Amino acid sequence: MREARASFRAGYATLKRRAYGCPATSEADEAGMAGEARAIVMEFNELCPELIDRWIGEGKLPNFAAMRGESDVFTTVADVEDPGLLEPWIQWYSVHTGLAYDQHRVFHLTDGAKASHPDLYRVLMDAGLPVGAFSSMNVAAFDRPGSFFVGDPWTEKGDASPAELNVFNAFVSAQVREHTNAAAKTGLADYARFVSFLLRHGLSAATAASLAAQLIEERLVDRRLSYRRVAALDRLQFEVFQALYRRMRPRFATLFLNSTAHLQHSYWRHHDPAPFSVKPGNEEMRLYGDAMEFGYRAMDRLVGRFMKLADRSGATLILMTALSQQPFLRAEDRGGQHFHRLHDGAAYLRGIGLEPVSVAPTMTHQYMVHFADTDAREAAKRRLEAVTLEGTPLFGFAPVEADANALYFGAQAQGAVPGDAIVHDAATGEDWRFDRHLYRIDAIKSGRHHPDGALWFRNGAGRVHAGKVSILDFFPTMEGFFGVAAPEGTMKRRGTSLLPAMAGAALAA
Repeated sequence: MREARASFRAGYATLKRRAYGCPATSEADEAGMAGEARAIVMEFNELCPELIDRWIGEGKLPNFAAMRGESDVFTTVADVEDPGLLEPWIQWYSVHTGLAYDQHRVFHLTDGAKASHPDLYRVLMDAGLPVGAFSSMNVAAFDRPGSFFVGDPWTEKGDASPAELNVFNAFVSAQVREHTNAAAKTGLADYARFVSFLLRHGLSAATAASLAAQLIEERLVDRRLSYRRVAALDRLQFEVFQALYRRMRPRFATLFLNSTAHLQHSYWRHHDPAPFSVKPGNEEMRLYGDAMEFGYRAMDRLVGRFMKLADRSGATLILMTALSQQPFLRAEDRGGQHFHRLHDGAAYLRGIGLEPVSVAPTMTHQYMVHFADTDAREAAKRRLEAVTLEGTPLFGFAPVEADANALYFGAQAQGAVPGDAIVHDAATGEDWRFDRHLYRIDAIKSGRHHPDGALWFRNGAGRVHAGKVSILDFFPTMEGFFGVAAPEGTMKRRGTSLLPAMAGAALAA
């Protein structure tokens, strides 16, 4: 912890002196202190500040409690007010670039890789600092000596760096994208390559035993307990990240974990049935009543491991959630919002005469499809619009397209569609059973996004700051922390560094 505090002091020492008139040092001294700054960011997607506080108070999250007691604690607010823009792939892109949505206009999960805005990783690398991005959402790939990149599971394209990480990323991506699809199969050779990779990249005996116990429990007790696999994936990701971090020693590194966000979306009605009209039965409550708490407790154990990693490397540990969640009640009057998904998106599109260049499953029921040109894209949209369920178009499309040749679409039926429901294809006159090409995902949507988030800097402070700050404040805070500045661009960043607030609180104390 002493080294981590020193790292944080190094990161904001210059700004503190300038803002508060503290004794000056030479430029060489300032550069030397800034040179010691290191940071690890736990990007724990959509954890709720209120739930963290509640379960800390109940003694269920001891590592979160320990970290909060040593941190400057802020509540963040998103950079948009429109609920339709409260999506993690938009908000995390805002965090990483310091630009608000109305500036960057990155709307889809796959847009970040194609956008040209300089993000924090590139600003630091251009200043000569090695960095690491592990599964961080909607980050454009990079390949720089001394740095590492692993794309998020929804946009993985075989562009990890170092290249050996593609074995891990491709396997995880396939599991995440198709985890609801019983028709999707992973070959024995893929499993063998994955296990071999893990054995060479940090897999601990404890995590291997935990994963084995999880699989045995599913087989012998109840297969529905497979929802707990998300915590096993977090452990695997952490251990590969830890091995990379220890080997490459980046100055700034992020690890994005989505497990608890997924559990909240699926099981908030089990966590707190009171607001919901569609109540879970006793059997569901037995299985899923503690699913959300399970997620927070699993992440709490990771916080303990992160603190040890940060202490050993002299890094400041940062927790950021970007968003949080709240109950989703909009569809309760029609039985809750269900999601339906194609068994094989690419095969279905080819089967109706379309020739996409690529088909990528993204979130839940949606696909990003690229065509050779705009005409092919428009023809594909018209073709899909001809498919109806009870007189209503079966497929919906995003209000904003990624580019002229891309089509973002998914099944838009929200009620629980029975498998024998009849779908009509006006283009061919054919009728077919719904379950011929689609299936219903088990969980009913129960959580939706909320603009508040958590941002903690573990620097020994133990202070909770009143009010709320913007997620856009993170970028300039890290600029000041590392003593770098993003290049002047056509768009002015709107965030404000939080370093003066932390330095000022320290001086007041």
